[in-house]
Amino acid sequence: MNTSFEHQSVLLHETVNAILADSDGVYIDATFGRGGHSKQLLAQLSPNARLLAFDKDPQAIQVGQQLMAQDARFSIIHNSFNALEQELKLRDLWGKVHGIMADLGVSSPQLDDASRGFSFMNDGPLDMRMNPEQGQSAAQWLQSVSETELADVLFQYGEERHSRRIAKAIKKALVQEPITSTIKLAEIIAQAHPAWERHKHPATRSFQAIRIAVNQELDDIKGFLPMAMEALKPEGKLAVISFHSLEDRMVKQYFQKEAKGDDLPRDFPIRAKELNSRLKIVAKMVASPQEVANNPRARSAHLRVAQKLEQGKS
Repeated sequence: MNTSFEHQSVLLHETVNAILADSDGVYIDATFGRGGHSKQLLAQLSPNARLLAFDKDPQAIQVGQQLMAQDARFSIIHNSFNALEQELKLRDLWGKVHGIMADLGVSSPQLDDASRGFSFMNDGPLDMRMNPEQGQSAAQWLQSVSETELADVLFQYGEERHSRRIAKAIKKALVQEPITSTIKLAEIIAQAHPAWERHKHPATRSFQAIRIAVNQELDDIKGFLPMAMEALKPEGKLAVISFHSLEDRMVKQYFQKEAKGDDLPRDFPIRAKELNSRLKIVAKMVASPQEVANNPRARSAHLRVAQKLEQGKS
């Protein structure tokens, strides 16, 4: 299995520094990838610290297992970050974590490896699964959904204005034969798309939408955010990097809701500390111009950081 594709971790120092509080603490890397953030954090932790990492991707797990063999403080778990509660309770770490970081979306090795089927730039099997050992491939998913369902996914997850036209073209092509390659799907979308955006392939939004649907990414994030806050000890921090507006909006809205606390009328006679705010928004950051110049994929990255509050504090 090829694991040679490189990955440049985005907002590396900013993310690690945001969650690092106690060098003896317990930390979580919810999206290990190729381990950039984990290795940076381990370099700043004491011999007594623990770092648990999660990933769906078998190739990422191989890299994590190599790191685990080298560093006794580190463990890798082959699962979605939605298994956080289950895995931490097994280890008696629930509510005891000092910091959690998550780098959402698809990784550079997944995009760059044509055999994974994430990219329309190079031909490969139409797969798109972060864990190729589970669930439907993108090709199977396209066969299984209705034209209306497909159009809704393209519109909601890809913010594709021409979703109905593209969905109709895809389902029409599927009547003739299965769509099993990335280039074939990209060609169908390009031919159906009436308004190409400058400097953007016409299949960009549709590929994003199909990938999100196949991997149930937004459902995973929705479940993960409140779980992560529960996993933290009071004053622990959660740092989340997102790359597109749907992810970032979910993180932003969750942080705002939990920072606000109880949903009461504005003129309700109650003190701020009695609103049961569960977190404090600490920071929002984007990649520096220098980082974007070195790694163009960093240009759309947003880092949001929140801190868990002790009950009754704000």
